[in-house]
Amino acid sequence: MPNRQPKASSLPPINRCAIYTRKSTSEGLDQDFNTLDAQRESACNYIASQRGEGWTAIDTHYDDGGFTGGNMDRPALHRLLTDIEDGKVDCVVVYKVDRLSRSLMDFSKVMDTFDKYGVSFVSVTQQFNTTTSMGRLTLNILLSFAQFEREIISERTRDKMNAARRKGKYLGGRPMLGYDVDRAAKKLVINEPEAVRVRQIYQFYLETDGMIGTIEEINRRNWRTKVWVTKAGKTVGGRMFDRTGLHTLLSNPIYIGKITSHGKIYDGEHDAIVDESLFEKVRNKLKANRNNMASGGGRTRSVLQGLMRCTACNASMIHSFTRSRKTGARYRYYICGNAQRRGRKHCPKASLPAGEIETFIVQQLRSLIIAPEMIESISQSARKQANTAIRRLNEEHESLLATINQHESGIQRLSAKSETDQAETNRLEALAAVTDQLSRDKHRLLDLEKERDGLHQTKLNRFDKLAKHDDVPSLWQHMTTMERSRLLRELVKSIEHDPNDSSIGITLTEAGEALLPQTHESENE
Repeated sequence: MPNRQPKASSLPPINRCAIYTRKSTSEGLDQDFNTLDAQRESACNYIASQRGEGWTAIDTHYDDGGFTGGNMDRPALHRLLTDIEDGKVDCVVVYKVDRLSRSLMDFSKVMDTFDKYGVSFVSVTQQFNTTTSMGRLTLNILLSFAQFEREIISERTRDKMNAARRKGKYLGGRPMLGYDVDRAAKKLVINEPEAVRVRQIYQFYLETDGMIGTIEEINRRNWRTKVWVTKAGKTVGGRMFDRTGLHTLLSNPIYIGKITSHGKIYDGEHDAIVDESLFEKVRNKLKANRNNMASGGGRTRSVLQGLMRCTACNASMIHSFTRSRKTGARYRYYICGNAQRRGRKHCPKASLPAGEIETFIVQQLRSLIIAPEMIESISQSARKQANTAIRRLNEEHESLLATINQHESGIQRLSAKSETDQAETNRLEALAAVTDQLSRDKHRLLDLEKERDGLHQTKLNRFDKLAKHDDVPSLWQHMTTMERSRLLRELVKSIEHDPNDSSIGITLTEAGEALLPQTHESENE
């Protein structure tokens, strides 16, 4: 009987298959059987059909729920690529090719990694395998269509959002101070206490030198940026204002009931907080201050800014300053705009000391400044400003009381809740934020009451002194720089400096000229 050798094993080599699943959104992932489970089940059935070829599914799950296929920023995909590099995977199985990627460039990178480590790729529903040239060709065709589909969806989404904005609809994002979000109606609704603050911030900017003065006033009142709670329960906002945040608030058309889209402005569905006339004044001042800063003239305050001109160069003289490197002392001066742009050699006398020229102008106009008509105008203007300030403080007082009541109600509501794990952490963070804001608002309320009471006495006493002065120095002493500037503009139309002979020419306004005869008559008497 002949000896028979045992047959060599004809079993195919084991092909370890990793199943990758993905869904772009997290909606429905909390269900007992979701789309990721359906994708995995289909892949498992396909692998089972290939068991005779040695295919077997590995136990590790690679599931990306709530991640787009437009990029590679997906945790499960990174774990899959790491395991491939470690030699743990022989084949990657997906339900459809676009589950792995919708980007042709990203898919090419992934396939390079697969080829480098000898890993094949299979799509269950599209019947191809990258181990063959026809499979690779089919893959590239399908992937091109997948990327095309993704780009079409993106374009449709953008078009839909732009169409909604043109109709004035609110499409989400961080709410601005003064508005709350009605998530059910998907609309902005006015938060009246915050709206009062927004209107006052607009007034502050008009009444102060610019951004810095406004920020100082806002911070002095302990006002913060918008505080809100996200859908996830996280409390954000509540920071101190900075230049960027303030500029956004002052320039956002949302406050006049508008919506912007691609640089165009449309009427919004929400109500306006700020009058268009006030918004336009602030916008013009923002533009003017930006231009002044660009030319170097907006860095410090001046009573003659905009009045002085250099006759030799036919250019405005700009107020500026410099500091001593040794002592740090600041020296103010007016410089010819032509000399500033082209160099001092282009003007016979490029600059004048600010303090000396301001004193000279005031001395030349002293009889006009202390004329009874001007004193009455100054007094009325000062009292009007005081009444406006008192009215604004009263509005803020009422707004603060309403805000404090809201905070106290919110604290009671948050204190009554009892959650677990992350929800409890979010609740405590929200409770801490509201409590902190309540403390700041109560301190501001006390300061507000003191300021309002003191305004009736200290400020009004200063206005009485303005009306009872007997010379320019005493009047000047009790006036603010803004009041001095306003007074000079009522009297002076322009001031011309001739650098060739250092002469100064003053042209009066009609109001200033009307005071000349009365001044001469009083001097003759």
